[in-house]
Amino acid sequence: MAGMLGKRAQQHGVITLQGLLLVFTGGLLVLILMAAFITSFGYFRDYVADQLGDHARDGATATGLSLSNAIDGSDPVAAASLIDAVFDSGRYLSVEYLDHSDSLIAGRRMPLQGTAAPGWFIRLASLPRPMAEAEVVRGWSRLGKVRVVSHPGRAYDELWRITVGLLAGVLVIGGAGLVVLHLLLGRILSPLKALEAQARALGQRDFRKRVDIKSTRELNQVTEAMNQMADDLGQLFEGQGKLIQHLRKVNNEDPVTGLASRSAFDQRLRAELESEEKAAPGVLIMIQLGFFVDYNRAYGRSEGDLLLKQIAGCLQRFVKRHTESFAGRRAGAEFAVFLPGASAADVRVWAEELVKELDGLYADHAAPMDTIVHAGLAVTAEGLGSRDLLAAADEALVAAQQRDESCCWLSETGLENHHNMETWRVIISQAIRDRSLSLWLQPMVQGGEQSVVHYQVFSRINSPEGVLKAGLFVPVAERLGLIKDIDRLLIERVLERLASHPGERLAVSLGSASVADPEFRRDLLASLGQAGPLVSRLWVGVAEQTIHHHRKDVSTLVRELVRLGVPVLVDRFGVGGVPFSYLKNLPFRAMRIDNSFIHNLDSHDENRFWLESVVAIARSRGVKVFATGVETAAEYSVLCKLGIDGAMGYHLGRPFAAD
Repeated sequence: MAGMLGKRAQQHGVITLQGLLLVFTGGLLVLILMAAFITSFGYFRDYVADQLGDHARDGATATGLSLSNAIDGSDPVAAASLIDAVFDSGRYLSVEYLDHSDSLIAGRRMPLQGTAAPGWFIRLASLPRPMAEAEVVRGWSRLGKVRVVSHPGRAYDELWRITVGLLAGVLVIGGAGLVVLHLLLGRILSPLKALEAQARALGQRDFRKRVDIKSTRELNQVTEAMNQMADDLGQLFEGQGKLIQHLRKVNNEDPVTGLASRSAFDQRLRAELESEEKAAPGVLIMIQLGFFVDYNRAYGRSEGDLLLKQIAGCLQRFVKRHTESFAGRRAGAEFAVFLPGASAADVRVWAEELVKELDGLYADHAAPMDTIVHAGLAVTAEGLGSRDLLAAADEALVAAQQRDESCCWLSETGLENHHNMETWRVIISQAIRDRSLSLWLQPMVQGGEQSVVHYQVFSRINSPEGVLKAGLFVPVAERLGLIKDIDRLLIERVLERLASHPGERLAVSLGSASVADPEFRRDLLASLGQAGPLVSRLWVGVAEQTIHHHRKDVSTLVRELVRLGVPVLVDRFGVGGVPFSYLKNLPFRAMRIDNSFIHNLDSHDENRFWLESVVAIARSRGVKVFATGVETAAEYSVLCKLGIDGAMGYHLGRPFAAD
């Protein structure tokens, strides 16, 4: 980034093309005008010098004739009177009557003075002082000669007047020419500024900008080529987005229902349960439609697939109501749903309502056939892995299937006194009132030297039971509608931290309900606007699932954040089920891969191939790629080889209290 800023600063110091052409063409115009001025000045100087010579010759001839014929040239007194009359009536520096030995008989002379031209101009012009002579004779006798030198004062004045006029004309013509040249070059080169704006827009992945300004044929061809390139890049970007979406579907989605595939669900469940960073209480629900084989046999596979899609739609609506929960298809008519941060008592109520809804949908499709829906619930516990939890849920499902009616069965495995929703409401509300929210930071590092890119901010609340991690209370706060107040307090604390630590860069993630709330968005933008330039050191993350459910709200917020200079990233990338094309229209600066794709990455070829494709395409678009949940050296080694821009996890650095 520093190199880019330095390069941009250097570019600002280089002369523009318009300036270069203006200097060159203007300089050429000035040279032509100066050459014309010098030539004209020389011509007028020579003309004035010739006039001085003629004046001196005329004066000498007239005086010589007068001394020869009109008066007695041998009489010094008469000669002196004539010379005085000539000198006083003409413009001469000297008029002298000399005998044969060049002795002065009579004469007058004066210094050069009384000119309007400045002294420096007189020294610069340096007109010659022509001297003319004429013989004085009487009959056949030669009496002497007359020597006359013209006074150049009036010549200097005339030359000075002509020079000032020439110079004024040169300045007027040159100035007008430069102005016209500037306007002409500005008009001709105006497409270049539009092309620069278009190129910057392309760098920001905005392929909609077009250049419509017409100029010379060559520049018109360039603008047409740039417009075509923008169209091609837009189509390429869209194609790359579709490719990523296809890869994600192939690797992670069930082709019939669109839910997570069995392998993708198990991978994400392992990340939730076995990751030290993400481990939190939760409940797994296993659901199975009874007599589905008979339904398929009676109505055909296409009707069976249609039923499974509608069942999946009910599950997706259920998941949407419970933040951070996810669902998948196991096999046939068996489904699974995991709800992190929920208590067994609450989930049992929700599961019974869900089973009732699914049973009604199944019965409407299968009538007059008999239908039944069973669900098994298992609660997470300390040291309980994903396989153990799946086995416990399977046992609960088998127990439910022993009954001849649609029902739920809760496994005894892992049952503890988890808080119900009302207890959580009291704990979180009290923490908000007491402002007992503390910041914990975890480093996002890059490369083998593990240099810090920024710090991810996590919130923790202090309760009578001790410090509660965000993984415990954030999902519950989302369900209870309290996440907006937590995010407000989080942003306030983060801005205070940035102000007191000038060299630090931080990243926060906003809750889905916060992003969807207009009042929260207004408060957030107002706070960031008042914070000033320091917001450029704050990354704001928006979950991909939030983009999926609140596209318009996210679009509004992201554009306003970018306008304020706040870099925005896509959080939990890969689990939102959103087409990758949203990056085409929204100016995201980075994406953070969900930890479920990083867990055991060194041994998961499909996730590694998918992540490699994501990094390559994102890099070509100028979007950074970060990873979370790195808990082994092997995982980090794979990420470094893929060229990741940053990674975080317990292997790279544990969260620590900001205070």
